[in-house]
Amino acid sequence: MTGISRDTLRIIDANLNRIGEGLRVLEEVARLSLNDTGLTQQLKDMRHGITRVGDEFQLKLINARDANGDVGADMLVAGEAKPRNTKDTIIANARRIQESLRVLEEIARVPDLKLDTAKYRNARFTLYTVEKELLQKISRQDKLSKLRGLYVIIDMAMLKGRSYQEVTAQVILGGAGVIQLRDKEHGKKELLAIARDIRDLCREKDILFIVNDYLDIALAVDADGLHVGPEDLPVATARQLLTQDKILGGSARTVNRALALSADGADYIGVGAMFSTGTKERAKVVGIKLLGKIKAAVNMPIVAIGGIKEDNIRDVVRAGADAVAVISAVLGADDIEKATRQLVNIIKGERDE
Repeated sequence: MTGISRDTLRIIDANLNRIGEGLRVLEEVARLSLNDTGLTQQLKDMRHGITRVGDEFQLKLINARDANGDVGADMLVAGEAKPRNTKDTIIANARRIQESLRVLEEIARVPDLKLDTAKYRNARFTLYTVEKELLQKISRQDKLSKLRGLYVIIDMAMLKGRSYQEVTAQVILGGAGVIQLRDKEHGKKELLAIARDIRDLCREKDILFIVNDYLDIALAVDADGLHVGPEDLPVATARQLLTQDKILGGSARTVNRALALSADGADYIGVGAMFSTGTKERAKVVGIKLLGKIKAAVNMPIVAIGGIKEDNIRDVVRAGADAVAVISAVLGADDIEKATRQLVNIIKGERDE
């Protein structure tokens, strides 16, 4: 490497530093924001694999360094000082790393410079996939953080001739935080159109939209998530088929079932029935005590469901439910918006105390 110019060494040094810094930021996001062991290790291995160039060559790079004389050190980039959320941080640092890898890929072709061009190219393409995975998992985490408050299930069998669009709009105006579509009556073609309409209404108001049972419908309409019951697609299978940005819920009536759902990749657990309910006449009442036990056993949001209405919703919130799912308490009311708002206000009142 005796024929390598000082300018070339400076380019290599600057880009290796940029790659190391950017990868460390992404590594910290994976480790501390996502608690993702696999991604953290992958980014750490990538950082060490790319930035380590041998002691002798590293010394040459350091000796060629001229931070004070770098004309780009004081250059300002439009928008760079703006506040960033985690997604912005991931995108900015991934781009920074990818660009530097491309520079090294080209510089590695310089005669007498024994650097592996393919290593930088392969790392660049690997990072494209890692960036996507980080963004999807952060998006899933953001969605999961919204899983609280009133969770209204739009059961098509309970509409009593009212349009699902109007019912959904009233539920949203009433302040529901999550809407789930449940339908056992329509064919998949009709259900697809219904799900798209409800998704659009929810997306316009930044409300979580979850599809019950049907993985294909959830994926087809780009819903925020899927909920499956004990007789539906297994949670482990659903998690494999869902994209990483989708949240996944499962139903539990025992602590052991809740633990199994957690191990299989569920993001939240629906627990019920809390009380007797006419919506599912055969639903077993498990009671509020079980909700507390499951809440203590698993580290994830708990959605209480089953027979919950205005006169007992406080008990459910006090027992630790993160979200409260209702059907007839809202859909059975003459004024859906008013019924929704009353329940939302009760939940807020309990949380503010």
